Amino acid sequence: MTEKEKKATTPKKPRASAKREASKSATTTLAAKTAPRKKTTGSNVKQMKASHEQIALLAHRYWNERGRQHGHDAEDWLRAEHELMGKAS
Repeated sequence: MTEKEKKATTPKKPRASAKREASKSATTTLAAKTAPRKKTTGSNVKQMKASHEQIALLAHRYWNERGRQHGHDAEDWLRAEHELMGKAS
């Protein structure tokens, strides 16, 4: 006759107290209320983050189109950033 032994399970960790949970949600709500709001426009322009490499490639293209004139690198870079982030000026 073989008896099966019941394995002991580890006790579960107690949940965070209700007080801690309430303070977390209050902080989150307060942050949501005080966070600066984004201005929206009538169009559905989706702002996206462009990588450094993407900006560099487009700025280089603008430089080539300009006839490889030196001294306008910042202008080309900012133009590329605005183009890629949907902030055409």
